[in-house]
Amino acid sequence: MIFQSVAAPLPAFLVTFANAAIFGWFWGALLSWSSAMAGAVICFFIAKVYGREVVEKFTGMYALENVDEFFDRYGSYAVLIARLLPFMSFDIVSYAAGLMSMSFWTFVWATGLGQMPATIIYSYIGGMLTGSAKIVGRAIAQEEKHIIVK
Repeated sequence: MIFQSVAAPLPAFLVTFANAAIFGWFWGALLSWSSAMAGAVICFFIAKVYGREVVEKFTGMYALENVDEFFDRYGSYAVLIARLLPFMSFDIVSYAAGLMSMSFWTFVWATGLGQMPATIIYSYIGGMLTGSAKIVGRAIAQEEKHIIVK
């Protein structure tokens, strides 16, 4: 999930499904949430330390401009709202938050609280996977392990 947050073009919900298929919904949710938090913090600090030029390489200028507008419009609750929206890229939100004047702890509480509902729902669904869907979830997890080991 950390690798997915920073660099991989893999949707986070697939990783959450895979974690739940392997570890059960509760432990899969805990693993997915904590590693998503770690990934979000890494993205936040990449933006804080390296600035807009580097973030644009990860996200693209257009995506970052849309998130900037969102932050300007909704203020300090932008991270919380963005985390609750299923169509919003978590990674772009983390990078954008790092570019804003938002404090680290505000980012952490909003991210943690905002990610919780989707993580629980996706984990519960992932834990119910059976048959070929469960095999696919485990295959995704094996491929992630293989990529990280390389």
